[in-house]
Amino acid sequence: MKKLIGIGLIMAFCAVQAQEKMTPELLWKLGRVAGEKVTADGKSVIYGVTYYNMPENKGERNLYSIPVAGGSAKQLTDAAGGESVVNTDPGSGRVTYLYKGQLWVMNADGSEKKQLTDSKEELNNVRIAPDGRHILFSQDVPVLKIHSTDRYPELKKSEAYVFDDLTYRHWDAWEDGKFQHIFYATYSDGKIGEATDIMKDEPYDCPQMPFGGTEDAIWSQDSKFIVYVAKKKFGKEYAQSTNTDIYFYDIQSGRTTNLTEGLTGYDTNPAFNKDGVRMAWLSMKEDGYEADKNDILVYDFKTLKTVNLTKDWDGTVASWQWSNDGSKIYFVAAVKGTEQLFEISNLSNLQKYTIKNLKQLTSGQFDVNEIVGQSGNYLIVTRTDMNNAAELYRIELKSGNFAPLTSVNKNIYDRITLSKVEERHIKTTDNKDMLAWVIYPPDFNPAKKYPTLLYCQGGPQSALSQFYSFRWNFQLMAANGYIIIAPNRRGMPGYGVEWNKAISGDWGGQPIRDYLSAIDDIAKEPYVDQKRLGAVGASYGGYSIYMLAGVHENRFKTFIAHDGLFDLRSWYGTTEELWFANKDIGGPYWDKNPPESYKHSSPIENADKWNTPIMIVQGGIDYRVPVEQGLEAFQLAQLKGIKSRLLYLPNENHWVVGPQNAIVWQSEFFKWLKETL
Repeated sequence: MKKLIGIGLIMAFCAVQAQEKMTPELLWKLGRVAGEKVTADGKSVIYGVTYYNMPENKGERNLYSIPVAGGSAKQLTDAAGGESVVNTDPGSGRVTYLYKGQLWVMNADGSEKKQLTDSKEELNNVRIAPDGRHILFSQDVPVLKIHSTDRYPELKKSEAYVFDDLTYRHWDAWEDGKFQHIFYATYSDGKIGEATDIMKDEPYDCPQMPFGGTEDAIWSQDSKFIVYVAKKKFGKEYAQSTNTDIYFYDIQSGRTTNLTEGLTGYDTNPAFNKDGVRMAWLSMKEDGYEADKNDILVYDFKTLKTVNLTKDWDGTVASWQWSNDGSKIYFVAAVKGTEQLFEISNLSNLQKYTIKNLKQLTSGQFDVNEIVGQSGNYLIVTRTDMNNAAELYRIELKSGNFAPLTSVNKNIYDRITLSKVEERHIKTTDNKDMLAWVIYPPDFNPAKKYPTLLYCQGGPQSALSQFYSFRWNFQLMAANGYIIIAPNRRGMPGYGVEWNKAISGDWGGQPIRDYLSAIDDIAKEPYVDQKRLGAVGASYGGYSIYMLAGVHENRFKTFIAHDGLFDLRSWYGTTEELWFANKDIGGPYWDKNPPESYKHSSPIENADKWNTPIMIVQGGIDYRVPVEQGLEAFQLAQLKGIKSRLLYLPNENHWVVGPQNAIVWQSEFFKWLKETL
């Protein structure tokens, strides 16, 4: 018997030892889940899953359906290329979807697929009117003659651009004189009538570039109006403003009306309630401040009044959705290092609405990422945490309880040992309480000493929550034997408006001191090897690395900076969205009395103090933080004789989106840490 017990213990130990750890290759085998729509009958939810083929260096996305009550998933599509759902028919349950720029239809089980449209140009951001008789879509339209072949048709092999104004490039592309416009046409069973450009000759984009989608153009419930979002500014005015507006286009008269005239910040994500009597949207107040408090505004077409539902709530809204009956609004917002679901109720009389009608529905160590839709007393959402990529969940609205619907990646997660993730509360230099996430190696032993990484978040005003990144993946970092501390420093949402906006004008001040407080605090633990501390980050996080390199006073042994800002003067002169620089740095460097930020917040001012090994990653088509920022920093390190490495990705923008490039990124990331930490 003792022998049998001993064998059992050995087998159990071997089973534990056989557990895998996360690797870059395994990370890229995960299916990436995104919600599409709850079907019209409320019984099922359609979602997409993307898998990446590393040898082919591309992803493949297919649609699936799963019952809201729970059960087995059904794969609906399997053709090469991605599909997205346009709508589901309440009667037949048939699904209309977009595939390779054309509309298709299929049964609810994926059978009897049929192509509906055969447009010469690909259709994008399609919406079919509620009455089914009209369709809207977006297409590129040539408006300005910028390229040489437009100006000199006889010089067909010329490659030149001519600009008289900003913005000459944006995100990762040079302006070519084409703009995304919204079109509408009659529609019947796949037949599209003559299309009308509702923005004819206007040098403006809808959807908004570079990330806008179907949320930027919708139909009114009576199918008489198209409501769309646009920033109708051009050149220098466009580059320095965040003032988008919401426009109503009357398809009968052809007239356009600006509903949000006088509102000077971002106005986005319009949507009507069930009867079309009210429209809500997200709104920021301050022009030029892209991270201002995001409020939910509601306009009542009967009373002609607008009410700000979240004006007295000390937070900022990430995304939102009407309830099916239009009596409530659900929204997602950052709160204390997570993103949670909130509800606004009792909207029958807007004039009597109070902040007491707003409440938080969920709480826990996870993020609610997106609201997919409602089915009776349930909301369907996607959810992540630092150990798990997005999956679909059902939330019971009365209790806030979750039930998982999908488990796309269970086969992989069952094979690996997960990391322990815990909150840590730190006192900052100005005696504030700062939450930080600590992620431990999956085989963590407190009797050992571990190299530890300070993770510096980008944004600079994005939430450091329970997200699951496929590049800055904490699970992968921890699996390589590192403890990670990820502090919610000044500038992040989830701790009130004042904490969120405290970073503007002070990039190199208190937020950097917050980072130093975090690493000093965790370094006191006996399991942290104080001789092996590193810091890593991208965007503002990359800037933070450059800043820390000049002020860390030998705390760190190594750095990794990705697409960071090194010289604020040259950055101001080359970045495209100038509202960032005007708001966060304070304005141009050539003023008689330039902002102090150019001295106290520019990493180049501390170049003489650099003495620590650093790896610099730079995208070649990153126009938010252009290439010279990384090259300047690398040249400094090289000329000072500091061990340094440049990872240059010529075809990547501010992110790394190519699968094989991402594997190179991860491989070089850990190779550098192994060499220097």
